Amino acid sequence: MHIDIQARGFELTDGLREHTMRRLSFATDWARDEVRRVTVRLSDINGPRGGEDKRCLIQIPLAGRTDIVIDELDSDLYVAIDKAIGRIERVLAKQIERAREHHHATLKKTPAADPQESEQAEYVEH
Repeated sequence: MHIDIQARGFELTDGLREHTMRRLSFATDWARDEVRRVTVRLSDINGPRGGEDKRCLIQIPLAGRTDIVIDELDSDLYVAIDKAIGRIERVLAKQIERAREHHHATLKKTPAADPQESEQAEYVEH
């Protein structure tokens, strides 16, 4: 899985990068077959003025489905990251479960072969 972390309005520290990578890996590792790429955009909206202005936006494209996009704001960037990753994990689990249910429902709708036809097909006169 490729994780792209971008910072806007401040310099991305090693601590923030490692925290984000570790939390994302833990939250999405179970879905590595579904998740190929994750984009994280961290930003400080108000700059030095303070307030709930630290933003963590995470986007995960899923093949054949709508991208998952989560946007969290908090005064503490680490908290915003943790909230966003927690939501990503829950939404990702729902999306994958729905896809599996849809796949299983589609398989159940496929008409089975007529048992008499399969018996006749197996019987061959010599």
